[in-house]
Amino acid sequence: MTTPDPVTLSVLDNRFRAIVEEMGEAMLRTAYSQILNSSRDFSIALCDAGARLLAQADHIPVHVGAMPFAVQAVVEAFGAGIAEGDIYLLNDPYHGGSHLPDLTIVVPVFADGRLMFFSVVRAHHTDIGGGTHGAYNPAATEIFQEGLRLPPILLGQGRMARPDLVRMIVTNTRLPREVRGDLMAMIGAAHLGEKRLLAVLDKHGAAETEAAVAAILALSEAHARRIIASWKDGEWKGEAFLDDDGFGHEDIAIRATVTKKGDSITVDLSDSAPQVPSFLNSSWPNTASAVRMAIAFLLDPEVAKNDGCFRPIEIIAKEGTIVLPREGAPVTMCTSHCSNEIVEAVVKALANACPERAMGGWGRRFRVAIKGSDARRPGRSFVWHLFHARPGGGGSSRGDGWSTAGEWHSAGGLKFGSVEMAEARFPLFFAKHEFRPGSAGDGTYRGGLGGELVMRLETDGPSVANTAGDGVRYGAAGMLGGQDAAPHHYTLNRADGTSRDLKTKEVGIPLAPGDTLHVRAGGGGGWGPPEKRDPAARARDAEEGLL
Repeated sequence: MTTPDPVTLSVLDNRFRAIVEEMGEAMLRTAYSQILNSSRDFSIALCDAGARLLAQADHIPVHVGAMPFAVQAVVEAFGAGIAEGDIYLLNDPYHGGSHLPDLTIVVPVFADGRLMFFSVVRAHHTDIGGGTHGAYNPAATEIFQEGLRLPPILLGQGRMARPDLVRMIVTNTRLPREVRGDLMAMIGAAHLGEKRLLAVLDKHGAAETEAAVAAILALSEAHARRIIASWKDGEWKGEAFLDDDGFGHEDIAIRATVTKKGDSITVDLSDSAPQVPSFLNSSWPNTASAVRMAIAFLLDPEVAKNDGCFRPIEIIAKEGTIVLPREGAPVTMCTSHCSNEIVEAVVKALANACPERAMGGWGRRFRVAIKGSDARRPGRSFVWHLFHARPGGGGSSRGDGWSTAGEWHSAGGLKFGSVEMAEARFPLFFAKHEFRPGSAGDGTYRGGLGGELVMRLETDGPSVANTAGDGVRYGAAGMLGGQDAAPHHYTLNRADGTSRDLKTKEVGIPLAPGDTLHVRAGGGGGWGPPEKRDPAARARDAEEGLL
């Protein structure tokens, strides 16, 4: 097998990246639900026939490191039976998925009867059945209470989904129209990827394309290893804490022992807390993805985030811990928590090896999902997920953190969308949506600010809310002398004049028309000692009302 020349390699590498970006644009423009076509909670990837990640779009980082596990699960389930025109679907966290709301479509790509690639689309659906609306069930003590489980299934053949299977899936959700539309958008985006890959294979041939894939992955590995080799050798520990599991257990620890030797890194999470009764447990694909994400954040932006990039990393975990629970444990919250805490623990440890690359902690996720009815749309209920008032990103050696950029697991990939569009689509009125002064962690470079939101319900009768998240006790961590950020503070102000703080893990909160949600999101952690901050920067922050 002859490796293509450098120009051809560059062309093909950029072509693969262009394909995943185009797939993402198609997904954005055809998805039905707010969670996808506004907040963009989806990701795209291409894998080769060996389930190795080849290219991914800049969407949701915690998705991408886990998506090869989905492809591998399809390969293991169907093997030589995989055929051209097949459509595969899964979401089961114990069979290739991360958590149940993330459905993954896998489409094989053949050339001359030979399997060459997989076109992959993962999207977070607004509902997947289970005990509560909106896919997050803080009361769940087993995965069966979290929603519909789908191990790898053959959803369709001849590039057509089976109507009976689609009907079965959407019937198990509270929003069948949105789920069906989003599922069709995923299939369409995956088939667009197949079409574009077939064009590449037609132009370059299977042999040259396969050789290029091997070379691209090898180059990415070499690039990552060169960077890692420049860091200080040693063994360090980092830890991060979750507030609680919703069942009375507090200060739940994620502990990472990170060994950096030469151009390789070993991350051992074995000392993390035992698995918990609630949905904070992390599926193995999610745990692996969180570790990979943490390392990727410390590498150069130009390093292609593919299978080669992650080859220098070994991950160790102990079964029965929160990062590797036994099958059957609930895991729905894991893509936010404890993925954020895994990243935080790994970055804290590696800050000893590459301090100029480590950044302050990013804010934590505190989700609210509201189910109700809208007088403007009689007979149809809605489920609205809070994506507005995002937390702040961490400061770094290069400057202050990005305000309202979101959490570590999404790194700006999740958007809060237009306030006006949300008001048009849902019975909500946004009285306030701005930066929250004083929410950032101080430092030589401060963290970004979290958002502040005041939102009034204009629902048609009673509605109900669930909360799912963390971070009302622990704010985003400061790094290398930087200060921690303020934690979240969410308040429900009722139309009758009473009010109360919201907990991060509640089910069935009754809401009435005129009730107001006051969100004060945490900021990002600071980087470096605060006393070294430029006085001019402090004066500017004061002038802009950020302190």
